[in-house]
Amino acid sequence: MSDDLRVERAARLVEFLRETLPGWKRSTLEQRVKAGAVSVNGKVVRRNDLLAPGDVVEVGAREAKSPSGPAGLTILHEDEWLVAVNKPAGLLSVSTDSERERTALALLKEHFGRPGRPARLWPVHRLDRETSGVLLFARDRDIQDIVQARWNEARKVYLAWVVGTPKPAADTIDQPLWEDGSLFVRVGHRDDAREARTHYRTLETRDDQSLLEVELDTGRRHQIRAHLAWLGHPVVGDERYGTRARRMLLHALRLELPHPTQPTRLILEAPPPRAFALDAET
Repeated sequence: MSDDLRVERAARLVEFLRETLPGWKRSTLEQRVKAGAVSVNGKVVRRNDLLAPGDVVEVGAREAKSPSGPAGLTILHEDEWLVAVNKPAGLLSVSTDSERERTALALLKEHFGRPGRPARLWPVHRLDRETSGVLLFARDRDIQDIVQARWNEARKVYLAWVVGTPKPAADTIDQPLWEDGSLFVRVGHRDDAREARTHYRTLETRDDQSLLEVELDTGRRHQIRAHLAWLGHPVVGDERYGTRARRMLLHALRLELPHPTQPTRLILEAPPPRAFALDAET
């Protein structure tokens, strides 16, 4: 359920929501009211009613439909505005020129839609095909814009098994990144390089591999993979920047971010797959 929004002075519902939820378009708020996604004093309202001081407004007060999702996806969170899933390794986040049907976005659109009418969803961010973990989608384009505009306030935590033992055991990699003509991400200073910071700490070391908790200050393409390879400890199974294995052992463990319509932080966590408990043969 959402948090309560208390009215301090008389106002029409839509005007109150516009003041309380900056960044929203009036048309979107009106649509949400008509759709029954707003309640006042515990009762759903569908008109732009006059609010009185002391009234309590609740937005998006709907429970998740089901914790289960389409095959291969587990729904971690669902409300009126956002859907988060635990994406498995090997599944694309969104479509490419070569794959349009078997993607997390396509599967969710079909799951939440009706026969012949897929639901409308927008990706907030993306994970590489071989990276598993928390993946977030917006149910409204305005919501996508709001979340992305505050993406620098999000906390992004990953788990990664890497080759070798980093020294020191915990540190920050503060090195810019740039892409060459083959879209290979390289570390180093250039005019077109973009700043990138990756924090890591070692959780466990076993059989010349180490399990790291990794947190991003920035969110560049292939940032973790490129930074750890530059450090001399590529992610296990990262064929592009390191060596081949059964799968790349990189997992988006936790995503914390401001909720776009509520004065709270949303905390999403995806349990790591079994491969993260295995040895170097994974």
